[in-house]
Amino acid sequence: MANYFLDNPDLLFHFERLDLKEVCEYMEESFSHAEKFNYAPVNYEDAIENYKRVLEVVGDITANFIAPRAASIDDEGALFEDGKVTYAKGTKESLDILSKAELMGMILPHEYGGLNFPTTVYMMAVELISRAEASLMNLFGLQDIAKTLAQFADENQKQEFLPKFSTGEYTGAMALTEPDAGSDLQAVKLTAYQDDKGNWFLRGVKRFITNGNGEVILVLARTEAGTKDARGLSMFVCHRDDSLKVRRIEHKLGIHGSPTCELQFNDTPAQLVGLRRFGLLKYVIYLMNRARVGIGAQSLGIAQQAYEEALKYAKAREQFGKPIYYLPVISNMLIDMKVAIEANRSLFYSTSTWLDKKEMLESKVEKLKAVKKPFAEENERLKEATKVVTFLTPVTKYILSEASNKISYDALQIHGGTGYMKEFSVERLARDARITNIYEGTSQMQVVAASGGAVNDVLAEYFDAWDKKEYKGNLSNLLNSLREIRELYKDCLKYIKDKKDANFQDVASKDLVEMYTYIYVGFLLLNEANENQKKVFTARRYILDALAKARKNAESIKNELYSDVLHADAILV
Repeated sequence: MANYFLDNPDLLFHFERLDLKEVCEYMEESFSHAEKFNYAPVNYEDAIENYKRVLEVVGDITANFIAPRAASIDDEGALFEDGKVTYAKGTKESLDILSKAELMGMILPHEYGGLNFPTTVYMMAVELISRAEASLMNLFGLQDIAKTLAQFADENQKQEFLPKFSTGEYTGAMALTEPDAGSDLQAVKLTAYQDDKGNWFLRGVKRFITNGNGEVILVLARTEAGTKDARGLSMFVCHRDDSLKVRRIEHKLGIHGSPTCELQFNDTPAQLVGLRRFGLLKYVIYLMNRARVGIGAQSLGIAQQAYEEALKYAKAREQFGKPIYYLPVISNMLIDMKVAIEANRSLFYSTSTWLDKKEMLESKVEKLKAVKKPFAEENERLKEATKVVTFLTPVTKYILSEASNKISYDALQIHGGTGYMKEFSVERLARDARITNIYEGTSQMQVVAASGGAVNDVLAEYFDAWDKKEYKGNLSNLLNSLREIRELYKDCLKYIKDKKDANFQDVASKDLVEMYTYIYVGFLLLNEANENQKKVFTARRYILDALAKARKNAESIKNELYSDVLHADAILV
């Protein structure tokens, strides 16, 4: 039988290279959890074996149960009638089997019925589910709602909500967006107020809420009257009840199995999560960073399946007396798709691992502070991890979602006219991919978020260390290519800074961010190739292509190709 985990050599490669020992030991409290909870690992080797067994189960379920239902879910979609949202039949069945397999609390602590897995391992499961049926990821991936409660809620709230997330009885939603507050969440207007007894209630409208019909809703609301910025916003959790109305669901291009709702809160009872005024500044930032990484996994899963469909079709479809697979223009497209997927997977799991380390260090620092023990060393490490994650998270979301769109587009192109027809799943994949570079922050917003890291050269010490390593055989030539990209980057950075023009820096940021990402991903692949001969081709193809692109990026910056945008008002008339 097929298994999306075991059948993917590249994913297995990354699993075998996982570097999560410190994270795992911390999460399992030096593996003392094994004395209290069934199935908690007794050591790191046992933990890795547990992770692998669970991913094998996910691989089996996704390939043999979820994927066969994807077409019917797309056709049926989520339904809305008499104010009630109903999942498609296949969605219900998929959620049911995932719940029975005890997979709905993968990242929740043992004490609340969860598996207590690191985010990186969870993201491997998210990638597999996204490959099978992209809209299901939007429901399975909402475990981050529960993870946010586990991080910031009080103990009573954790006991109230988390066990039922683990069993699958609860699904969640994050209600952030409003008609006038999309990317600019500081503009949120939905209000939270208290009665004479101190109870909180919510009043207002939220729009474009994924799984807004979920049983538990995290809500960003304005608590401080008269404020208009982030300092007046707080985070709340509420149950779905009769005061919370689903006014409509959106009719979307893709991801039909995931209901996108407009919600009206009519004095809905709610509970404050954490502290007032920290809703956007702390809690939503935490939640959205995890959500953006999740969209990276969704993008990767869609791209992988689009590639698989294109490869299968190219080998089966004959033209001019032979399969089109043997036409150089087709085989070259397939090679580009495969290399992009492998490069993106390297970037993605590097980012996920850094996120695990950052969250571990945050927890360590908070605990040391609480017991008034020294934390300077951990705090320095936390600052470094935060700096890296702040750059890698938006870059990963940007690069992987854009690639998912291109790969699914090219996969449809390889299918020719048949790819445009419902009979082939590639047209669904192309539609599903289109949302990935829009929601949880558009690609343009990700470039803005990453630009500071590129301008400040936040990965310089890692580049320096990798540059000094010994590389086998002809890999030294690829190192020279990365050095050239880095010199191009430095030259462009100096050019931007010398202009002392903030507007021009904004214009040049996309090219600069892309150049900086080529260096990072190039070094990841070079190091992989130094370990494993099978990775040499991917590293070579990616790095040489990146060098050509970097030269173009540099030309765009130095020749001020896009500087006309500074005069857009005079041009766009």
